[in-house]
Amino acid sequence: MHPDYLERILNARVYDVAVESPLELASNLSSRAQNRILLKREDMQPVFSFKLRGAYNKMAHLTPAQRKRGVICASAGNHAQGVALAGQRMNCRAVIVMPTTTPLIKVDAVRKRGGEVVLAGESYDDAYTHAKALEKKQGLTFVHPYDDPDVIAGQGTVGMEILRQHPETIDAVFVPIGGGGLAAGVAAYIKRLRPDIKVIGVETIDADAMARSIKAGRRIRLDQVGLFADGTAVKFVGEETFRLCRELLDGIVLVDTDAICAAIKDVFEDTRSILEPSGALAIAGAKAYAKKNRLKGKTLVAIASGANTNFDRLRFVAERAEVGEQREAVLAVTIPEKPGSFKRFCNLIGRHAITEFNYRYSDVKEAHVFVGVQVAHRAESLKLVESLRRHDLPALDLTDDEMAKLHVRHMVGGHAPSLKDELLYRFEFPERPGALMNFLDHMSQGWNISLFHYRNHGADYGRVLVGMQVPRAEMKAFKNFLKTLGYLHWDESRNPAYKLFLG
Repeated sequence: MHPDYLERILNARVYDVAVESPLELASNLSSRAQNRILLKREDMQPVFSFKLRGAYNKMAHLTPAQRKRGVICASAGNHAQGVALAGQRMNCRAVIVMPTTTPLIKVDAVRKRGGEVVLAGESYDDAYTHAKALEKKQGLTFVHPYDDPDVIAGQGTVGMEILRQHPETIDAVFVPIGGGGLAAGVAAYIKRLRPDIKVIGVETIDADAMARSIKAGRRIRLDQVGLFADGTAVKFVGEETFRLCRELLDGIVLVDTDAICAAIKDVFEDTRSILEPSGALAIAGAKAYAKKNRLKGKTLVAIASGANTNFDRLRFVAERAEVGEQREAVLAVTIPEKPGSFKRFCNLIGRHAITEFNYRYSDVKEAHVFVGVQVAHRAESLKLVESLRRHDLPALDLTDDEMAKLHVRHMVGGHAPSLKDELLYRFEFPERPGALMNFLDHMSQGWNISLFHYRNHGADYGRVLVGMQVPRAEMKAFKNFLKTLGYLHWDESRNPAYKLFLG
């Protein structure tokens, strides 16, 4: 028999530590989106995330004997802080197993709240395995980050507050999905009392385990997930959360990194608060859903779920926000290498502000220009490209080209026409000592590295672009190298930006 979540949510013990977070109108965003968008400000909780609701409710329902023995969890982020704070308030021992790759700022935050930090393994899965072993060895109680009825009910109090704070018409509520605890709890409450309100889950395109699972009718385990929105980077959703989301959600919206960056900027402009990428996921989803369905004048609620971000990640967010909002076009333009060409190019750009400009002499006949241009919307950038082409200035729109935005824009200025057998690959390196040496150790000593570019974005991984000279006869060995290396990778050898600026 399934739990009665309405009863569990109404009886949830969360307000010993949590606050009833505000439901605020995002006036600037609402004006641009032509819909009334309300933000449920879970980033204003004591641990800057909704996660303490579920953690505390789970621990509040333990027996006195269980609390006396203590609890344990595996987490590198917001759940860890929630469990640590709950343990501090209950005078209950809280052991937090975190991957060794966890940023020090998060480790320190957990320790300051009284959590006993144990560093183990390089990934969440490693930490989880170690935590389950310690649970048995020390007689602790495991507090799951999402797949537990008491945790789901605690998160469900967010939905209860939304209906209480806004009893008028709500057309849709947007909820970020990682393991599914928040989405399951919010949907369980809202669909029981107000089934007319749509509850829409939001995932990133590179961590869409719930969307794939619902489509398949069974839980799907992803081989890998993107880490930009690390708070929702879950490979395998919960069994109970899957059951509830499959039954209750009205749909799932997928958004990319640029859309999340744009949403972070949107919230900052309205509130002067800076959300973490996962915290802005629901806002990005609400915008995408409204645009796709051509909504106007509707009331949409988006849960701003957290604000625990590394400060140095903001440079990447700022760089990509305008592209995500489609207010910047990134173009490659070929111009004749003769007097007057550059002036003609600038005339065609017209009154558009140039946000970035990279030029390098190519040959006696032509030059390639890498340029960022401010636009009002996507249609305007397409119109600009067409105008350049009509005036015999071949233009390529690179706005959606990940390699161009991550690397080429910072590297324009070098062709190597004499190189033979060069392959170009984009990698995500784990951000830890030895990652580069591991790469080099796996690589054949006979392959020459002809290009290498790295950028740190304050994340748990580094973005790397590598050019390697690999003879065609050794392609089988090269494919085996990629497989055994185990790093996320993309073949960019045919990328037009590479051919124009670097090849």
